[in-house]
Amino acid sequence: MAACYFPDIWAWMQNLLPVTQWKTNSMSICIFSSKSTQTSLNLTITKNLQNQNPSLSFSIVADLNIPIPLWISKSFKHNIQTPKFLDNGTLCNLFCNFIKDVLNYGPTKNTSFLYIPSLDTISNFKDVFNLSFFTLTLLICIYEAPQDIRLECLNALKNHLIASHSKETSKTLMRLLGSNIEEQWVRSLNLAITNWIVELDAQNHILRTPSPLFSYSISALGLWKVQLYCPIIAMNTESSSNASADERLQFSLRHHQLEGVIQFGYKVVVQEKWVNVIVKVDNIRCDVIRLVSETLLTEKGAGAAEKHFPSRISLQLTPTLQTNVLSISVSKSSENPAREIGLEKTIEGSFDPPNSFLGFKAAVSETMTMSLKPWKFEQSIYGYSANLNWFLHDSVDGREVFSTKPSKIALLQPKAWFKNRYSSAYRPFTKQGGVIFAGDEYGESVLWKVDRGALGKTMEWEIKGKIWLTYWPNKHRTFYTETRGLEFREILQLSLV
Repeated sequence: MAACYFPDIWAWMQNLLPVTQWKTNSMSICIFSSKSTQTSLNLTITKNLQNQNPSLSFSIVADLNIPIPLWISKSFKHNIQTPKFLDNGTLCNLFCNFIKDVLNYGPTKNTSFLYIPSLDTISNFKDVFNLSFFTLTLLICIYEAPQDIRLECLNALKNHLIASHSKETSKTLMRLLGSNIEEQWVRSLNLAITNWIVELDAQNHILRTPSPLFSYSISALGLWKVQLYCPIIAMNTESSSNASADERLQFSLRHHQLEGVIQFGYKVVVQEKWVNVIVKVDNIRCDVIRLVSETLLTEKGAGAAEKHFPSRISLQLTPTLQTNVLSISVSKSSENPAREIGLEKTIEGSFDPPNSFLGFKAAVSETMTMSLKPWKFEQSIYGYSANLNWFLHDSVDGREVFSTKPSKIALLQPKAWFKNRYSSAYRPFTKQGGVIFAGDEYGESVLWKVDRGALGKTMEWEIKGKIWLTYWPNKHRTFYTETRGLEFREILQLSLV
């Protein structure tokens, strides 16, 4: 698909004449124009100077035979004496309006953590402003746009928002919003994407989404961090059962998203003849979070407890330029299974009536118990790449979950480990349904020896990974099972000083 260039909304607003010099009551700019239907989507600014409190409002309008407003901002007080069209205060309020209206489409609408500093202190605020506007436009199009312009505009917006420049700007926006608002922002966006994919599936269309849909990395202060989000429906299906999911179960499974955080601590130790680069697991967190309310999941779905769970996490760390790398060392993997074998012999006896042949019966039974550690951690080396893998195992038979299809008999057993998996005392997940691998348990480090000639340089490390999510029935009566996979890749920086 050819690239579509969207206008610089910030620059257009900055170059507008003061409202007292407008010849009409409104000014518009075309956001997107459909080549097939000759329909456009416009941003319109309308002034109201008729009362004692002059005001401005902004709207996104579908320019059909009869123009249809798809979104209207709140009214902003306007100082007609200002030499600029918009002062910083109004721009900041408009930016907050974009943010809050994006959040309004999500399951949570708590904006108490939203704080925007002075615009003069925000680097590249122009790009952040434009990105927030076009993200809102994407949601508006998904929920409100007429068919004449809908599909073309959505595809163009999607390609624009996943481009490398937008991805870099997203990092700035997320840091500006803070982690609490970031989670709400991405859940609103991914709920809209989920609804769009459901709509396209019903029309036998395929939406090609990046995997993951949104991710970014940070390298600072001895910490590497990768944050990623992806709606379940956008993940690739690795395997599924012959049985099909009923409509209510599909609703519950679709309306969740994967949220992952991968954190490594790194340290540079200068030796006499080489440099040690030591990387250690700090925190690996993987959660499956609902995108709609629990009430809706109960009314239209099979409940909030019917969702995927993490079954395998695979990470690979590789220095991209290996000229100065001398060697790599990894530590041992975790031991699995942890066996607890107990042999118990019991004798049961009973007396028969006097007419019986022996008059006494005895029975001997033996029981053997074995417990398996649910998660196994393994390290391996490929070239100068360090491979880290976490595998979830069925605690009954020890088989890997991500590659296993349980039998129908196993799915019917009421006390199987995957039943009531978010409330059982023996659950391999957190109460919320995710997993956390911390450095105190998986803290064995990976060590690269690097030639001293690399001192003073910044090296790049590539982190590639894949996360598998599996669904086995929890409380819902079904034989449906499936496993989905998500791949990602990020570049991390490390200064050898």
